[in-house]
Amino acid sequence: MTTRFFGAPVKRNEDRKLLTGQALFIDDVELPGMLHAAFLRSPVAHARIKGIDVSRALKRPGVVAVYTADDLGAYWQPGPLLVPPPPIAGIVFNQRTQVPLAKEKVRHVGEPLAVVVAESRYIAEDALDDIDVDLEPLPAVVDLEAGLAAASPRVHDDLGSNISAHVHQSKGDYRRAAAKAHLILKRRFRYEHGDARPRRAAGAGHRALRRRRLRAEDHDVLSGRGRAAVDLDAA
Repeated sequence: MTTRFFGAPVKRNEDRKLLTGQALFIDDVELPGMLHAAFLRSPVAHARIKGIDVSRALKRPGVVAVYTADDLGAYWQPGPLLVPPPPIAGIVFNQRTQVPLAKEKVRHVGEPLAVVVAESRYIAEDALDDIDVDLEPLPAVVDLEAGLAAASPRVHDDLGSNISAHVHQSKGDYRRAAAKAHLILKRRFRYEHGDARPRRAAGAGHRALRRRRLRAEDHDVLSGRGRAAVDLDAA
């Protein structure tokens, strides 16, 4: 049995463009009237937002707009729940999805506070330094087990704890089986934080036709489809 992929070298089609500098990346695209955005992100993990002053940024030449959460109006709302919880009886599930810009307080380092839209990426980045943010630092939750303590700072003030979800499942009679067992092993498992990492994304759009083409390479096809659907609906 012979194939073009096993037992023989496969000629790569993209190498010539990459090696000769002819490949086109998103950062290479320049369209008439195209604007660039840069986000101001929180330097602390937990803090009350006392105020955000964007007046100096708006005066910088080349800056088109600056937005905070208060400027978004009805557009400010938590993102969609892409993966629903399993239908298990007695499940505790506190739905909290990401918001476009932090409002009232920040909950993690790097959470976006404001976005600058400018005529170039350089102007947008420079304008971030013109934004004055007044943050009142709060105690941060940096350990999972410590975050479960009753006295732990709350990531979400409207919840009674920091538990995101809790599920208990059982099958059979454990106590009866344990009483007959010759050996019982107990282990403690620690799971590291995991996230999805898109390896490549590309997009193109035409303002007049209000059409977009989106191409992405991700491990989570359904989630990617959901994000694209939300984006296109809001366009």
